Amino acid sequence: MKDSNFLKENNARQMWHPMTSPQDSIENPPKIITEADGVSITDIDGHRVVDGVGGLWNVNLGYSCQPVKDAMADQLARMPYYSTFRGTTNDVAIELAYELADFFAPDGLTRAFFTSGGSDSVETSLRLARQYHKLRGEAGRVKFLSLKKGYHGTHIGGASVNGNANFRNAYEPLLPGCYHIPAPYTYRNPFNETDPEKLAQLCVAALEDEIAFQGPNTIAAMIMEPILGAGGVIPPHKSFAPMVQEICNRHGILLITDEVITAYGRTGAWSGARLWGIQPDMMCTAKAITNGFFPFGAVMIGDKMIEVFEDNPAAKIGHGYTYSGHPVGAAAALACLAEIKRANVVENAAVRGTQLYTGCQTLMDKHGIIGDVRGGHGLMTAIEMVSDRATKKPIDGPTAQKVQDVAYENGAMVRVSGPNLILSPPLVLTEQDASTILTALDAGFSAV
Repeated sequence: MKDSNFLKENNARQMWHPMTSPQDSIENPPKIITEADGVSITDIDGHRVVDGVGGLWNVNLGYSCQPVKDAMADQLARMPYYSTFRGTTNDVAIELAYELADFFAPDGLTRAFFTSGGSDSVETSLRLARQYHKLRGEAGRVKFLSLKKGYHGTHIGGASVNGNANFRNAYEPLLPGCYHIPAPYTYRNPFNETDPEKLAQLCVAALEDEIAFQGPNTIAAMIMEPILGAGGVIPPHKSFAPMVQEICNRHGILLITDEVITAYGRTGAWSGARLWGIQPDMMCTAKAITNGFFPFGAVMIGDKMIEVFEDNPAAKIGHGYTYSGHPVGAAAALACLAEIKRANVVENAAVRGTQLYTGCQTLMDKHGIIGDVRGGHGLMTAIEMVSDRATKKPIDGPTAQKVQDVAYENGAMVRVSGPNLILSPPLVLTEQDASTILTALDAGFSAV
């Protein structure tokens, strides 16, 4: 390992970083994280903080989950790789598919297609949706619907259904036939509606209107996050998802839930679909499936699609990834499934999530920079920062960055995205860890 001087000198010099400009990374070098244990990370200067970001929404079990590390090491020693393309498979992938079918049976999902991560899972679901309708003789169903403010990864298909221009503009033109409806975002919406239930009804009416305008027989699927994550932790009213599912079912449109963030306990339920009481036709998962220790994902598939694909000899899936069902990833996922159930992380996510959410509301009473606090469903909370509460004018970038930097100096890694400060810590967070995050945030807001 090179010494710290070498690493600092070369930081962001030979590597371009995601979600920022190369120039910004050079002018404001990213923090160099060199160690991680429990729910904490340590940088190259020895500064140790609670990780309020949970890696990137994915380290649900923290950094010291030995059963997952052991499972990966054992698998590497026994068989580090083999393909699952036509004609071959591996034992670990078979076992994982069985366990996932059992885990997601309450969601009506009993088949798995393995991927290398969240963006891959979204791309897979969009492809399978189109193929499903072609197999049924409705080849004209090629369009996709999604929510504004929604995030669905970075592949061309995912970027096309993304509802945030920041992930689209530089790469357009994207996939044609993708249309977005207003999100149930009470703080900012085109209806100026602050009542969550009424807003849900207005958004659903907009969905109905778009379906009628496009023609139901042209639409393949609706894809949405049960709780919008990267867009600023936007939870809908409990009536929203069931209404969306009813509309999709009525018009023969597949419903895909993007649960790359929300699956495996993040919301205080084992899945976002279960949180709202719906059963999607497909569910995209990744991130916490291996606790961030290995790039891996799974698209879970329901009965409607199973029947069409498995009863049709012409239903060849002309899609897949070199690392689909990778045995080391599968071993990690098996260990993660066992560990999240053993630790019952949903219970802790609910309790600690309430602590963070109410703590952030208390901070809002103290700091005028906070315009809105969103959360209340497990360990996903967002603080939207403003320069003026009356006008809801978003805070400027340098000020938002200063809040993040001061919070880091005071013991917590948090993440600023636009005007939103997002908290997504590990699901094994303790009461003291949550208090540390809140104290650090208080210092950050006080500094500006």
